[in-house]
Amino acid sequence: MSTRQLSPARQAAEALGRRLREIRTSANLTGRALAAEAGWHYTKVSRLEHGGKTPTEEELRIWCRICDTEDQTLDLIATLRSIQSMYQEFRRQTHAGMKRLMQVHVPLYEQTSLFRIYEHNVIPGLFQTADYAAAMLSFWISFLETPNDLEASVTARMERQRIIYQAGKHFSVLIEEQSLRTWFGTAEVQAGQLDRLLTVMSLPTVSLGIIPMMIERPCVSSTGFWIFDDELVCLETPTANIEVTRPSEVKLYLRMFGHLASVAVHGKVARHIITSVAQELPSAK
Repeated sequence: MSTRQLSPARQAAEALGRRLREIRTSANLTGRALAAEAGWHYTKVSRLEHGGKTPTEEELRIWCRICDTEDQTLDLIATLRSIQSMYQEFRRQTHAGMKRLMQVHVPLYEQTSLFRIYEHNVIPGLFQTADYAAAMLSFWISFLETPNDLEASVTARMERQRIIYQAGKHFSVLIEEQSLRTWFGTAEVQAGQLDRLLTVMSLPTVSLGIIPMMIERPCVSSTGFWIFDDELVCLETPTANIEVTRPSEVKLYLRMFGHLASVAVHGKVARHIITSVAQELPSAK
């Protein structure tokens, strides 16, 4: 028996569908009756109720009017807009260049006090050197076929890093040892990045933990994720940025972060891992 993990947006869409079904059944209407009243094909009601089709705002208004629940229209529309914002295509966000993507979350960063960050194969953008960021972003510019604004994009990322020096902010960061061993650019670039980590982890706003390789551990996360003030979770796939706002799901990410943190090392032990990896680089031999 296999199970399928739904995306947060799909889960929310299915929850909205269940709510529409509850509204219809409470109004003592069959699916065919509602469809006939709305002038729709009868299969459309089933697709809306099972999350196979995301309703439009006008369809929600029609649904509520027919079921005599127009007082719920605004709440349903707010839910729909939340679903639409959860899944944002990178191709759409970056049509004017990668720099725009670097600036999307700047207001969110300014509003957030506590950042919980987990990365499994890359150094978090807030801690990257310009050379490391350039090597990584050059790939994504090519892959996503966006306008080549590499220099402006790197500059935007470096400017965004000013936030880690702001009083009142705290960054609880977990990275896998594997991320220290995943190169972007040359060995020299990687060496500079590792040295940057040693500097950043001494900041009073930063708590950096490293999860060592080859240890007994309680869990493995399939992707990196960022939690903002226990209210919003952001994660990235190769083609999209997904935002999770449902409190029950945010709690699951907080729980996952706690499990990962339970095996992370900090302070001198973390520094030792970073310096050991640096010494293994070809340029250090």
